[in-house]
Amino acid sequence: MLRTPTGGAGHGTAGPGDRLMSIGAVLARLRDEFPEVTISKIRFLEAEGLVEPRRSPSGYRKFSVQDVERLALVLRMQRDHYLPLKVIREQLDALERGEQIQLPVQGAQRELFEGGDGAESDRRTARRLGRAELLAAAEVGEEDLAEWESYGLLTADASGGYDAGSVTVARLVCELGRFGLEPRHLRAMKASADRDAGLVEQIVTPLRRHRNPQTRAHAEATTRELAALSVRLHAALVQSALGVRLH
Repeated sequence: MLRTPTGGAGHGTAGPGDRLMSIGAVLARLRDEFPEVTISKIRFLEAEGLVEPRRSPSGYRKFSVQDVERLALVLRMQRDHYLPLKVIREQLDALERGEQIQLPVQGAQRELFEGGDGAESDRRTARRLGRAELLAAAEVGEEDLAEWESYGLLTADASGGYDAGSVTVARLVCELGRFGLEPRHLRAMKASADRDAGLVEQIVTPLRRHRNPQTRAHAEATTRELAALSVRLHAALVQSALGVRLH
């Protein structure tokens, strides 16, 4: 069960003594838990009516602590429970009315993606999302998904399933599309990601083939760490090339 983290107060409200934050400060607060969140994502959630920050006399967004908590709750619902925005909005409305809500149990959600017999290989192997599940979670249509597949941005396996990361990819492609970036423009990003993945595989493959179970387990931790570092490096290089700072 969940209750609103601010005790039932509506979003967009702030007490007289509350310190209001810029969108950059909000991004910095959220980034620890949600590394992939961007200013564009926050603006998108605002446009969808999921958060309503105040505006300064000069028009700048000013977020309260309650706004940040609400954003974090929205992002958790997306990340942990794969809820579409329409359902999230309904859940938040219920919280504002002082009602309790029941979200899908995280353990049960994990069972959708993980093997159930406890073996290490099964834990590593994610169960697949069906096509309809991916469309619902990403809130996109069949035509969009077919176009993304034609450019290699998403790929189904032989049984027509998708891994859990496909939801994130689909949502990010949607967000980039709002700025006029079409799937054909994103092929270079996909090719770069494939090259990065190939480099990581060169490093961890010998570890995965090792006879020692601890070494094989270390391979998975190394894969995650290298993936995170690659993402951070890519972000830093893009920001450096553009001469911008996010916060």
